[in-house]
Order: sequence, then C-alpha cells, then structure tokens
Amino acid sequence: MLALSFLELNSTLALNLSWTGLKQRAGLTEAKSGAGVSAEASSVKCKLQGAARLPAFSMDGDYVIGGVFSIHNYMHTVKHNYTTMPEPLRCTGRIDSRELRFSRAMVFAIQEINNSSKLLPGITLGYQIHDSCGSVPMAVRVAFQLSNGLEPVFYTGNNCSQSGMVMGIVGESGSTPSISMSRVIGSFNIPQVSHFATCACLSNKEQYPSFFRTIPSDQFQADALAKLVKHFGWTWIGAVRSDSDYGNNGMASFLDAAQKEGICVEYSESFYRTHPRSKIQRVADVIRRSTAMVVVAFAASGDMKILLEELSREPSPPRQWIGTESWVTNPDMLRFTFCAGAIGFSIQQSVIPGLRDFLLDLPDTKVAASPVLTEFWEDAFNCRLGKSEKVESVCDGTEDIQTLKSPYTDTSQLRITNMVYKAVYAIAHAIHNSACQKTNSTTQCDKHTRVLTQLKKVNFSQNGYDVSFDANGDPVATYELVNWQKSKIGSIEFVTVGHYDASLPVGQEFRINRNLTWVEGSTQVPVSVCTDSCPPGTRKVLQKGKPICCYDCIPCPEGEISNATDSPDCFPCPKEFWPNAERNKCFPKPVEFLSFDEVLGIILAAFSVGGACLAMITAAVFFRHRMSPIVRANNSELSFLLLFSLTLCFLCSLTFMGAPSEWSCMLRHTAFGITFVLCISCVLGKTIVVLMAFKATLPGNNVMKWFGPPQQRMTVVSFTFIQVLICTIWLLLSPPFPMENLTVYKEKIILECALGSAIGFWAVLGYIGLLAVFCFVLAVLARKLPDNFNEAKFITFSMLIFCAVWITFIPAYVSSPGKFTVAVEIFAILASSFGLILCIFAPKCFIILFQPEKNTKKHLMNKN
Repeated sequence: MLALSFLELNSTLALNLSWTGLKQRAGLTEAKSGAGVSAEASSVKCKLQGAARLPAFSMDGDYVIGGVFSIHNYMHTVKHNYTTMPEPLRCTGRIDSRELRFSRAMVFAIQEINNSSKLLPGITLGYQIHDSCGSVPMAVRVAFQLSNGLEPVFYTGNNCSQSGMVMGIVGESGSTPSISMSRVIGSFNIPQVSHFATCACLSNKEQYPSFFRTIPSDQFQADALAKLVKHFGWTWIGAVRSDSDYGNNGMASFLDAAQKEGICVEYSESFYRTHPRSKIQRVADVIRRSTAMVVVAFAASGDMKILLEELSREPSPPRQWIGTESWVTNPDMLRFTFCAGAIGFSIQQSVIPGLRDFLLDLPDTKVAASPVLTEFWEDAFNCRLGKSEKVESVCDGTEDIQTLKSPYTDTSQLRITNMVYKAVYAIAHAIHNSACQKTNSTTQCDKHTRVLTQLKKVNFSQNGYDVSFDANGDPVATYELVNWQKSKIGSIEFVTVGHYDASLPVGQEFRINRNLTWVEGSTQVPVSVCTDSCPPGTRKVLQKGKPICCYDCIPCPEGEISNATDSPDCFPCPKEFWPNAERNKCFPKPVEFLSFDEVLGIILAAFSVGGACLAMITAAVFFRHRMSPIVRANNSELSFLLLFSLTLCFLCSLTFMGAPSEWSCMLRHTAFGITFVLCISCVLGKTIVVLMAFKATLPGNNVMKWFGPPQQRMTVVSFTFIQVLICTIWLLLSPPFPMENLTVYKEKIILECALGSAIGFWAVLGYIGLLAVFCFVLAVLARKLPDNFNEAKFITFSMLIFCAVWITFIPAYVSSPGKFTVAVEIFAILASSFGLILCIFAPKCFIILFQPEKNTKKHLMNKN
C-alpha cells in the first residue's frame, strides 16, 4: 500500500471521530450500570465530531450496504491550520461517467433485490454510496464514516440503531484505496466486496480477512498476459505501470511470469496521474525512443488516460499496446486512435436486463435532487440547471439523455458493471443466509461476523453468471481477449476475439477464435524482438551486458547441428551421421571404398588385368619357342613358374577392390603375400642358377649337380612354405577383418580391412622384403659375369625397381587416407610386378620375336 503523506494522514484523521464510539459500536466497550455508576455515565453519547461528508446517493433500510466509487478523479487538498478544524476535502475534476454508471448499477441491484420475493423477503436494503475521488485519504475517511454511521447520535444507552454501521461495502474501484479501506473496516469484520480492485496482494487473508472481490486477481491476469505475449512470439517488450498498488504489484507478477516464458523487458516505467507533467513526458519519451514494438500497460484507467494524452501531443512510432482490464475496455480510451489494434484481457461481457432503462430514467426532479447527477447532466449537455448569467447556457428541457453518447449510457459492453451487480447480490445473499434478526441482544459486530462467515460460502447464479469465492476471497478467473478494431464506418470498437479460463488444464486455458487486427490496421502479427530469431543450423550466444533476448547467431561447429529456431546449443550427430551444408539435419555419412565403378578403380583394374594378360602372353611366347636356345638357356621351368606367379600377383590386386568383406579381407593380404614370395622365390632361384652355371664352367667345379631342377623346385617350395606358415598363423591368431573407419574423415565412413594383427602384416611384408634384398644382392654379384645375354643384369634391374617401389610404399601407405591407402598398395603390387616382367622377360621376348638371329647358342656363348 502506498504510504500516506503527513498532510494526507492529518486530512484523514481530521474527522476527529470518537474512537470510543467506534469501539462501543463494535461491541468492544460495555456500558456499565449499577452501584457507583452515575447517571451521566449511564447515558453515554458518542458523537461524530467535524463535518460529515454526505453520500452521493443514499436510502435508509433495515440493512444498509455501503458503496465507494471514484466518481471524480481528483481531490482538492487544503492547507491546514492546526488550531482550528480543517476544511472538508472536496472532489474536483470532471465526473467519470463510467464510475457513475457503476454507482447507479448498485442502486439498480438493491432496488431489484427489494422488489424480489425470494431474496430477503420482508426486509428492505438501504445504501450509502460515497465518492472517494480515487484518493486514498478520501477512501479512508469514507471507511471511517461508514463504520460509524451517518447519524450525529448513533449510540444511546443499550439501544442499537439499525442504520448505524453498514452490513457490507461494495468498492473501491482501485486497489490502493481498497487496501486502505480494508485495513480500517477489517478490524470490525465489516465485509468488503470490490468490483475492480485486482491487486494480487488483496488475496492475503491474514492481512485482509474481510476482503472479497468479484473480479479475478491480477495474478491470473499477469499469467494470462505473459502467455499472450509468448503466444505471438514477442520476446522484447516495454512495460509501463501505475505507480500504485494495482500497477506495481500487477507488473511485478507479470514480470515474474514473463521471465519464466523467456520474455525480456527493455524498460519498465511507473507513473501516476498526480505526478508532474515532466515525469509523464519522460515516460512518453522512453516509449518513443525504445526499440520494443510491444508495450504492456498495467495501469489504472485514469493514469493511462494521462499517458496517452501526452503521447498524442507528438507523433510517436507505432506501438502495439497490450492492456489490462482496467483500461483496455474503457470506452473513454477509444478516442486515442493511434492505439487501434490494442489487445488485452477483460472481464466477460454480460447483459443486465432492465439496467439501461434504469440508467436513462433521469427526470428533472431526480437530477435536481442529486448534486452528482446535476453535475453530470450539466457536463454532458454543456448547460446549467437553474439560473445563469448566460441565457444560452441554461438547460431548457430539450436535452434528451436517450441520444447522449457517453460511457454512462453505453450498456453494450457491460463488464465491470456486472461485477458491481454481482457484488451487491453476494452481500445480499450473505445477509439472507445469516438470518440476522432485529433483536436488542444481537450487536452489530455479531451481525457483521455472521455476514462475513456466510459471504465465504455464497454460491449462486444471477442472470446466468455464477458467483462464488475461493479461500482467498477470489472468484474463478475467466477473461475475454478484446481487440480494438475499426468498424466499417471508421470508428474503433471492442471486439472479443478469444477467451482465457484459468480453471482449464495447463496449456488449454488460452484460445483465439477470431482474426485480430494489429497496430496501424495490419493483419500481420507485428515483430518485437531484440534480435531476429536464429535459424536452424546456428546457436544463440548472449551479448555481453544485455538481456538474454539480445544475442548473436553463431553457426554450429563442424559435426554439430541445431534443428530448432533460437536453439541455445548445437548437438553432435551420431557417429554414422554428418550434418548437411546448412547444419540443421544429420544425414548418414557416405560410405567410401575403392570401387570398380569409379575412375581410379577402373584404371587400376585395367592395369591389373592387362598385366595378367601380358604375363600369359609372355608365357605363350615362351611356350611357343620353348625349344629355342634363349628359352632353354634361362631355365624354362622357373620362367614358366615365375610367369604364373606374376599372373597371380597382377590378379591379386583385384581382391583389394570393392566393398571389404570378411573373406576378401583375409584373402587380399594372404594372397598378396604368398604370390609375391612365390614370385621372388622364382627370381631368387633363377639368380642362383646363373651364379651356379658360371661357377660350373671353372675346371674341376661340379656345383651344378648340387643345384639341379629338383633342388630349384625345393628352394621355391621351401621359401613359399615359410610365407604360407606366417599367413596361417596370422589368420588363426588375429586375422584381418572389415571395419568402418570413422576417424580418417569426419564427414564420411571409410570401409577398409583392419589388419587384425599388425605384427602379422609387417611379418608378411618383411619376409618379402628379406627375400627381395637377398635376391638383389645375388643379382649384383652376378651382374658382371661374361655373356652376351647375362640374365643377372636384368634381375638386378628388376630387383632394384622392386625394392625401390616397396621402400617408397611404406611411407605412402602409412600417410595415405581412406581408399587411397588401398590404391597405394595396389599401385605397389602392379608397379613391382610390371618391373619384374618387363626387366626379366621383355628383352627375351624382343629377341625371340624381332631378333631371331640372336636366338642362337653361338650368339649366347659369344663373349664379345
């Protein structure tokens, strides 16, 4: 509750109400009688000191219901002279036609109850309706006055006047005045039912035990507003509020709910209608300079009117207004056309039969008898009742209230008016159920307690509208979503476009059933964000020193994606998947292996098959000329075996192509190792034969008998068997197997054969290398032996090529990625195989086919 200034507090307490009289009226002090008590003490009189403020409307009855409304918006304050009685506070400013309608609706409801035979039969309800001017001091004064009663002498002896304290109070329209009133009358258990005080703080029954309301708490509206803002994707908003309990508490609830929904607030400004214009201007300038398109206004109607008037003085950028029920359905606000498209929650629209006729039933006598109605009439028709210096300004009786365009006469949007209507009926039902009879033994305090107890239990329907209160004195929260739309004739009108029901399950409370129009008549939902949404494939990174709604959009790192808008994080794809170019989806990684379908595979396969064909053609040439000297001189048996092994070497390279399988992985390495050992064994055998042949020409040397054809065959078989044994052990202990390599390339899968045992693989290669080096050394030793056709020279060249290829192969094999590892291995096989066949057999074939004259024993044995 806003603190009262010292001046206001003195203004309030200047009533000098007899506090002893208050306690006696509440039954807190008993009149003593008997011995020792003087006659003066037995006739105690409690007087209301000071000038009492007359109600705006009143009628006596068996039970009286008080009413407090902000019929005026301003209060005239006076300077105090503490030596004399202060001047009474006076309401100033124009009459609020809407609040006047609320007060008249209360009178209508009481008259309707008095005419009813079902509710309070035989009992007449009276009323005392006061104007609080929307002021806390005046509201407190009225609360004291209603608690004491209006009569100058209201307590005499043991007699209780029925028209003393009221049985219940309807009002006030504002939260802050209602809080002040409740603190005063709550001590006496006088029920207070507000039609328009929505501050969530009033739900605290420990502080406000006698407070009830027919309008939902702002806590529900704050949650609904946060869901509304979130629904339309607005994450960057401005916020303005009344600097009062209603605005401050309501905005605090909204900001808490908005934070949970991920909504950021660019600014939050407070103001009040009594603030200096400079303060209102500053708030208006903040709105004009802001970047937020949406403005949420949690403000009282009177305060909002002042702010919008200030904004209308200078052109302002278009803003989408979101309003609370306090102002968003106030017809007075429709004149601010720049707010067209505003949306907000309001109380459910209703119909009260007979109310319009009652409001329009204002004959001259009734108007003249009421100062408030007189002021309203003169203000509405711009004339004066009675005598006036200006003849043209005197009301001449032609004024017709039926044609008046005013919130007072507008009953097309009865929302808060119905809350007043329901509040009156709620108190009447509580009085009816309490069965409080006129007995001298029942004090007013007891009656108030009974009415208060029964008010907590009321549950009825009136005109089809249910009335009940929960443990906090609040009704079920239901709202309509109202949109300011232009009609066909160009005027702005309220259109209900949706509903909100807090009693429904979570996620189903809010629904929209009609199209909305937005700021400047647009049909597209306006955008109000600090930063545009981050598209999928990026993540949000907060900007330093700014709210969470202000961020930068950073692309996801390699291998990660985000598939949602405004994703705070990126997440990696599964191992077998890789992001697309936009990094918003994961796709299966392409599988890569050396295929027969690709260019590299076709080239290597062609060389492989070509090499095998070349070996077979060479074998055919040798077989065709097997009896020629050059073939016979070069150990035709080993030559044919060598050509056979070379054919297998060329063909084994084909096993390295295609998708690896369990059998192909075991076959490719073992076939390669065995065929190459067979090949090198044959070359080694031929080298040894050359050396032995020349050694055999020396006198007394018969070494050839120790290395004849059987020994040559045994040598080849022995060397080859050792490799077969190595391969067998490798396959038995840890054979090669197919695997998906996910480490070489992040974006694709390499299908390859894992070695199983690296020792086995390098043992196979090492053994081949050992034989090759041994053969190369022997060939070097025999390279200068005299002969026209020295085969040792060609073997030397072939072994030199073979060793060079495989020495180069090792670093190339280790460093080549993916399928190129296999390509390097195939290239090494083909290169070494072509080196052997070309160096060893090409010269011989050339002589056989193109120089047959050299294919003679004489030429071969010639030393020149």
